[in-house]
Amino acid sequence: MTDDSLEPPSGLRAMLPDLAPWRASRDFRRLWYAGLISNFGSFLTFVALPVQLKDLTDSAAAVGAIGAVELIPLLVFGLYGGALADAWDKRKLIVWTEVGQGLLSAALLLNALLPHPAVWPLYVVAALSSALVSVQRPALDSLWPRIVAHDHLPAAASLNSFRWTVGGVAGPALAGVVVAYAGLGWAYGADLLTFAVSVVLVAGIASSPASHEAAKPSLKAIAEGARYAWSRKELLGTYAVDLAAMFLAMPLALLPFLADELDARWSLGLMYASVPLGALLVSLMSGWTSRVHRHGRMVVLSAALWGVAIAAAGVMDDVWLVLLFLTVAGGCDMVSGIFRGAMWNQTIPDELRGRLAGIELLSYSVGPTVGQVRAGGVAAWWGVRTSVWSGGLLCAGAVGLLALCLPRLMSYDVRTNEHATRLRTQREAAAPSPTEA
Repeated sequence: MTDDSLEPPSGLRAMLPDLAPWRASRDFRRLWYAGLISNFGSFLTFVALPVQLKDLTDSAAAVGAIGAVELIPLLVFGLYGGALADAWDKRKLIVWTEVGQGLLSAALLLNALLPHPAVWPLYVVAALSSALVSVQRPALDSLWPRIVAHDHLPAAASLNSFRWTVGGVAGPALAGVVVAYAGLGWAYGADLLTFAVSVVLVAGIASSPASHEAAKPSLKAIAEGARYAWSRKELLGTYAVDLAAMFLAMPLALLPFLADELDARWSLGLMYASVPLGALLVSLMSGWTSRVHRHGRMVVLSAALWGVAIAAAGVMDDVWLVLLFLTVAGGCDMVSGIFRGAMWNQTIPDELRGRLAGIELLSYSVGPTVGQVRAGGVAAWWGVRTSVWSGGLLCAGAVGLLALCLPRLMSYDVRTNEHATRLRTQREAAAPSPTEA
């Protein structure tokens, strides 16, 4: 007699997200809710801030310059934030950076309520927000392996991606309406409220002190993490592929201008929502990802298809086709993100996790940040449409070249990779149990 509960799911059920991390860990659920709520508000600001800059300056280069002011804090605090995550209590870092983000939302709200809002506070807030995110994300990313069982990490990555995309779809779509009909202040005010709720939720999780093997935050500790990353060519491949894709084919700073060129300003919120909508659709059917073992190949394939879809969006004259290809691009990006996260979480030792998360942060954040500058500059010289489609084609070509140069990435298999096997064995021997409901 067989136990049906031990049989792998099939049919439609096999496509649905795996809820095992949700059922097993109370802390996972609290962090998931906190992220859902704060991400929703952050996406409101994500749309409102470039729209406000466009209204105040009417310059694509000025909007693209947001990326320039975010870059230096990202580079500095991303690496140091990773060292802090290894050496300090991760919960405290997450809570206090959420508080800081809420204060920045309040500053945007006050500026928007002025009779004549100033431009410079938008850049200052963008830079400070970049610094806070750079400190928070390594702590958050390195916390998941502590509160989720090893074999549940791919499922946790899918659920976290789903959480992000829900906010990414609803936030921009609602922001387009709110900004157009209620004003920027309402968008910034809602963001402030979501951070307040998130702080309460995160404060309720268990403390997560530093590993006894973790190094104190220093340049030496950061260098140690960098040496480890360099020794892992499959990890370097994930960083390089995502950096190329985001630098060359991230068109979000141009969407207000693209909507104008298509004579469809009404579609701006939908454009911002299309990329996360594609990601959401993939997340809803992410059950298959737990049965894929060659993660590196999926990272390369999905990144190349992201570039092709962005190029297609750049040449279309029909706004609905633009929205369709932006949605396809978002789905491809989500697939890449799921498998990159699985490779990172299932192979990196706990005592190095924060510093490697800082490097990961740079790989998936520097690209979009600098990419905004690239997109704005190319658009200023050769036009918005050319900037979009050329970036997509360059992305597909660059990813293909990286695949040829990085055989360790293409051959990665979680079942046989020595680092994944070692970490799995260590966690099974230690038998850590996630925080129970």
